[in-house]
Amino acid sequence: MKLLRFILLITLLFAIGCVKEAELGSKKNPIKMYFVPSMEAGKIVTSGQEIADYLTKETGYYFKVAVPTSYAAVIEALGTNETDIAWLATFAYILANEKFGAEVALTTVRKGLDKYRGQFIVRSNSDINSLEDINGKIIAYTDAASASGFIYPSALLAQKKIIPKNSLFAGGHPQAILAVYQGRADVGCTFWSPPGEDGEINDARRAVIDTYPDVVEKIKIIGYTDWLPNDTVTFRKDFPSEMREKIVQTLLDYANTEIGSQTLDDLLDIDNFIRAKDSDYDIVRNTLKALETEASEFIK
Repeated sequence: MKLLRFILLITLLFAIGCVKEAELGSKKNPIKMYFVPSMEAGKIVTSGQEIADYLTKETGYYFKVAVPTSYAAVIEALGTNETDIAWLATFAYILANEKFGAEVALTTVRKGLDKYRGQFIVRSNSDINSLEDINGKIIAYTDAASASGFIYPSALLAQKKIIPKNSLFAGGHPQAILAVYQGRADVGCTFWSPPGEDGEINDARRAVIDTYPDVVEKIKIIGYTDWLPNDTVTFRKDFPSEMREKIVQTLLDYANTEIGSQTLDDLLDIDNFIRAKDSDYDIVRNTLKALETEASEFIK
């Protein structure tokens, strides 16, 4: 009798182990959607969850939203299937594609533009008025995988043989702005988008203006990088194509609703999306070639 019970127990455990994993998009196995920590994590999660709720309503798929602690963590998650969809910054996408075969589906649009560039910012009362003045100064970058907050500006300085005294990674665009605003760095590198028709700023200073309303007066721009394509909505390699198309079309539809437009603006100042393909980002790869380096060198 004991032997029979033992055999039944082993059979039951084997059967449980062979149970098929819950279907992707179900409550038990939701589609995981990660965002990079480009702004305050709490704000991103709130807006991201609103997007996820809309996607669930329109597609029937369930989603889980998260904001890891770094760009690199989001990139690595695409390679381990820890996430299925990632809202990646431009250079982070290049890294994810090179290392893990991640595939861009959408490019974001801001103020009617599908491209942007980096900016160099300093305190308004600073004696730093040109890129050449950065020699010997402390510079705050955003993240090592940020095109506008590190890759492009650091490459530009290298090309001009400008050598800062020291550098630090602030952890995001708002943090880099505050590093300069609060005097922890002389120079900061963040993203720039052109002002609105009414003169309202749309660069990285906008992310902290509610808390620091004098940031526009106290922080000035002294230079820019070249233009590069906007950030992305990216899918992990081998994500089911039918599900991907349904999600992509729903996001395009969402951007054209009143509530969607507002949520996307709150999330990342996004107006809309356009469909994208990997070759749209070759301009970034060509820049790397000109610098005689590869994207993988920035994966740490």
